[in-house]
Amino acid sequence: MARKQHKPQRICIVCKEPTTKYELIRVVRTPEGEIIVDHTGKANGRGAYLCARPNCREKGLSDPRFLSRSLKKTIPQDKLAQLRAELSKTVNIQREKR
Repeated sequence: MARKQHKPQRICIVCKEPTTKYELIRVVRTPEGEIIVDHTGKANGRGAYLCARPNCREKGLSDPRFLSRSLKKTIPQDKLAQLRAELSKTVNIQREKR
C-alpha cells in the first residue's frame, strides 16, 4: 500500500484559508530587516503567506496592517508598492508555467 505524500499547509494572511505551501506566495523579513518576496520558499527570516488570487494579493498589499502584523515590522508605502510590482511579475510567471 502506497503511503500518501505529506503536503505542508499554510494560511493566507488575508483570507485565512489553509492551502498547500506551494500554492501561496511567501513574503519574508530577513534577519537584516529587509522585506523580500521569497520565490524558493526557503529564505531565512520571518515569513507571511499570500494567496495568488488578485483580491487577496491586492488587499494584503494595499493595507499595510496585514504584512506589518505578520512580519512584526512597519512597512513603508514605497516598499509596499515595490512588493506589489514584484508580486505581479511572480504571478504572471506562475500562470505561464501552468
